[in-house]
Amino acid sequence: MAKILGIDLGTTNSCMAVMEAGQPVVLENSEGARTTPSIVAFTKNGERLVGQAAKRQAVTNPKNTVFSVKRMIGRKFAEVQEEVKRLPYKVVQAKNGDAHVEVEVKGEKKTFSPEEVSSFILSKLKADAEAKLGEKITQAVITVPAYFNDSQRQATKDAGKIAGLEVLRIINEPTAASLAYGLDKKKDEKIAVYDLGGGTFDISVLDIGEGLFEVKATNGDTHLGGDDWDMAVMDWIIAEFKADSGIDLHGQADALQRIKEEAEKAKIALSSSQEYDINLPFITADASGPKHIQKKLTRAKLEQLTDKLRERTIGPVNACLKDAGLASKQIDELVLVGGMTRMPSIIETARKLIGKEPHKGVNPDEVVAVGAAIQGGVLKGDVQDVLLLDVTPLT
Repeated sequence: MAKILGIDLGTTNSCMAVMEAGQPVVLENSEGARTTPSIVAFTKNGERLVGQAAKRQAVTNPKNTVFSVKRMIGRKFAEVQEEVKRLPYKVVQAKNGDAHVEVEVKGEKKTFSPEEVSSFILSKLKADAEAKLGEKITQAVITVPAYFNDSQRQATKDAGKIAGLEVLRIINEPTAASLAYGLDKKKDEKIAVYDLGGGTFDISVLDIGEGLFEVKATNGDTHLGGDDWDMAVMDWIIAEFKADSGIDLHGQADALQRIKEEAEKAKIALSSSQEYDINLPFITADASGPKHIQKKLTRAKLEQLTDKLRERTIGPVNACLKDAGLASKQIDELVLVGGMTRMPSIIETARKLIGKEPHKGVNPDEVVAVGAAIQGGVLKGDVQDVLLLDVTPLT
C-alpha cells in the first residue's frame, strides 16, 4: 500500500517523514539533507530552483529568491506591511487583497500566490520522497501552527493540492510533536510543547498516555519566530552602518540579502559562542569608494536587541496554562520544538515558565514531521490504539 508522507512545511525549513515497518523515518532530500530550506528562486533563464539550490544563489539573485512565504499564506497584503520593508523580493497586492510575490522570469514580471510558492516546495519534497522510496506518493499529512486560522489552513491544503497531493489531514505542529514524543509512553503525563520556529510560536498543553493524546489548551503568536530575531539583528547592522557612513541600506536588495544571511549566521553562532564577527566587505559604495561592514556582536548584545521578542512568548504560555487549568508545577515534561529553542535565552525562558528541564530526547528540527508521519500511520491503520483529541483555537 502506498505510503502517506508526513510533512512539516516550515517558514525557514521543511522536513518529511514516513512510516516504515511501524516506525517513523525522516527522509533525506535529493541533496542528502534531512531538512530542506523553504526557499524558491527563479533564474535568469527561467529555471525554478527549490531548497538548498535556491538558498545558495540568493545573494546574487535577491529579487527573484522567495523565502518565509509561510508568513504570508492566507493573509492580506495590508497585514504583512511590517515584513515587506525588509524583504529583498517584491510583495504585491492581488485583486482579492491577498499578498502575492512578484518575480521576473525571462524578463517578464510574474506573480505567484503564497500557496503556489508553497506548492513548489511541496513538489520537491514529494519528488525527493518518491525517488528515495522508489514508489509514487499521492497522499500527505501536513502540519500548521496551532494558531493558524481557517483561511491559513485552507491555503496550506490548497498548496498541497497544487503540488499533486491529497492532503488527508492538516494537524497542529505542537500536537504532531507530542505524537512523536509520546507514542511509546505508557504512563499518563501532562506535557507542555513550546514550539518556536522560523515564523511562528505555539504553546500547547496535552494529557498523554496509553495512546490517548488530548490537547487541553493551546496558545501562540503566528507572527513571532526566528525571522524576527534575524530582522532585529539586520536592523542593528543597518543602523550601525548608517551611523558610521551616513548611508541607508534599506531598498538595496543585494545588500539586504547579504545582511539577512549574515544576521542569521550570527544568531546561530551565538547559541554556542559568546561573540561573532560580522564581516560584509563591499556592501555598497559611494563617491569616496567601496564600503565594508565589520562589527562584533556579542551574545549579550543579541539578547538585549531581542529581549522584547523573547518576552512575547511569556503571555501565551501563561494564558495556555490558565486555559488548561494547570499550574506549571503540574506539568511533567517540557518538549522544545523548532530551531529557535537552541538559543540559550529561549531555553532559560521556557525552563522558568514551566519550571522543568527540557526533555532531551527529540530533535527540534524533525519532531513535527515525525508526528505528521505517525498521524499518517494512524489514518492508514499502521499505527494502532492512538486517539488524538485536538483543538483549533482560531476558527
